[in-house]
Amino acid sequence: MGILDSVTKVFTSNTRTQSAIRPSKDDVLKALSVVIDPDLQRDIVSLGFVKSVEIQDGSVSCTVELTTPACPVKELLRTQCIEAISALDGVSSVQVQMTARAPQSVTQNGKPVEPALARVANIIAIASGKGGVGKSTTTVNLAYALAKAGAKVGIVDADVYGPSLLQMTKVDMPTAMNGDLVIPPVRDGVKIISSAMFTHGAKAAALRGPMVSQLIRQFLTKVDWGELDYLLIDYPPGTGDVQITLSQMVPITGAVIITTPQEVSLIDVRRAVSMFDTVKIPVIGVVENMSYFVCNGCSEKHELFPGSGGKRLSGEIGMPLLATFPMDPRIARKSDEGEPFSLGAEKSVAHEEYTNLAANVAREVSMLNHQGSKHLESFKIIWRKS
Repeated sequence: MGILDSVTKVFTSNTRTQSAIRPSKDDVLKALSVVIDPDLQRDIVSLGFVKSVEIQDGSVSCTVELTTPACPVKELLRTQCIEAISALDGVSSVQVQMTARAPQSVTQNGKPVEPALARVANIIAIASGKGGVGKSTTTVNLAYALAKAGAKVGIVDADVYGPSLLQMTKVDMPTAMNGDLVIPPVRDGVKIISSAMFTHGAKAAALRGPMVSQLIRQFLTKVDWGELDYLLIDYPPGTGDVQITLSQMVPITGAVIITTPQEVSLIDVRRAVSMFDTVKIPVIGVVENMSYFVCNGCSEKHELFPGSGGKRLSGEIGMPLLATFPMDPRIARKSDEGEPFSLGAEKSVAHEEYTNLAANVAREVSMLNHQGSKHLESFKIIWRKS
């Protein structure tokens, strides 16, 4: 045998040996077990995120299902999965499909959830305990930031006495029914319902507390919400009967607390935190609006209100400060025009903060769901004479 034949035989043998190496499904799962979800601090295999593994020759494809399409580390996890599988012998190509399915709430305190909410994964309260702190602005822009991240989102404007979401979104009126359920109008992918859709112009809503509670109940249970990852409820100001009743109506996943920096704002905001603690609804985190102002031609931050209230409240309750927003006239202008600020592509600190807020809320909600938080449908207070 000539030297050329010998060399050819060796290379052919090595090629056959290499081509015979094929990773098994167990090999792939073992490789993926080193990929850790940074929020849940567990590997994606033990979390049950890896839904399928297919191997054909040297090509490996798998599906990883996350708990929300708005997962802030989705691309990081995809990259780590590709790297882990690619390191296996015999792998020539890797495809990783990232999907999401949020856990569904099927019962509330052992009772079936209202059919209208059966496919709503997470209900988020946006509250402050007072008015004038930018609660509705935060609700709208958080909703559209979550939607831009790929989530299915809806909004309930529960501020019956001062509804503003209709103005801020210029959404159409509801015109159709699905059986006995109202089909909510949709603006740029977000479903919205508000009492302003059923009132006349600037006419005041003269309603007593029980009537307000009943109206809000209809918004939640008589609307065809369909499949949603997040349903945001813009809470009315205060911590009274309406707010407590609203918190008991449906299984609230958690609450985002809105404040401004000064102590006067925190007085009422602390009451809201206490109310959610009473009804056993976890606080997801704190948002501080009107944190500072940057003037034209000046890069310095000017704090118009003293206190850094959001940071202090975050420390008091042991929950994260989710975002701090500057006083940006563009946000107010867009709200007046009915154009959600976070829906646009304008580069600014505020726009980036809404993106961060959506990521942080998605992260905290995923961790709450993983912990299996329980929600209380009712509670009793016993008064004792001293």
